[in-house]
Amino acid sequence: MIVLILLTLMACSKSSNNDEGMLISYTLKARWKHDTKAWTQGLLIHNGKLYEGTGQKQSYIGIVDIRTGETDKKVVLDDKYFGEGIAILNNKVYQLTWQNNIGFVYDLETFEKIREFTYDTEGWGLTHDGHHLIMSDGTEKLIYLDTATLEPVKTVRVRDKKGFVAKLTELEFVDGFIFANRWETNRILKIDPEKGEVVGELDLTPLAQEARLENPNSFELNGIAYHPGTKLFIVTGKFWPFAYVLELNE
Repeated sequence: MIVLILLTLMACSKSSNNDEGMLISYTLKARWKHDTKAWTQGLLIHNGKLYEGTGQKQSYIGIVDIRTGETDKKVVLDDKYFGEGIAILNNKVYQLTWQNNIGFVYDLETFEKIREFTYDTEGWGLTHDGHHLIMSDGTEKLIYLDTATLEPVKTVRVRDKKGFVAKLTELEFVDGFIFANRWETNRILKIDPEKGEVVGELDLTPLAQEARLENPNSFELNGIAYHPGTKLFIVTGKFWPFAYVLELNE
């Protein structure tokens, strides 16, 4: 379903924000419904399905019905855990928690918990490059984890022309680059993970403003999913009433 809808959207008319310096312009293709009770912490597309992970009480991982915005919840955490980023790799679902220093691994088909793992930092965003899991911890660091041991194997520090860039949160690996939400902003950074350099930036403030008008309880942007077949992005935020489908004009 999601693949057919995304392919249809590729033919939609274009409207974009202005390009300025490193600012990446985009075309807004569509608005989808999003659950205004979802404190979005992770968003991804896998095998044509949209997965969302949330935080706060009763944090969950589920599969989103893009027609209604409702989520088929597969995992619901105990209230002592604040859910953070999610990733899917090698038929497993990985989930971070915020300040518990514990991550969870589930079977993709059954969502039964396979194991737990620990880390010394906070847990924020999570993605993968096909070989390693890549997590953020609220600082300027991107931490690569071995998928067998789930131990850190290297750390990349992200910087722009002004210096190190902290508050990196939800992550998505796209064609050799990492796209990262920056907490307390409505911006997405495009990062070269080999050098740790910010090479582009999306300013989605207009979408955040529209979301706030529709739902005054909306918070900042957080959630990036990418569909490689169509090269379209889906973005949303905490308590946002919409998920937006975007095409980047690069």
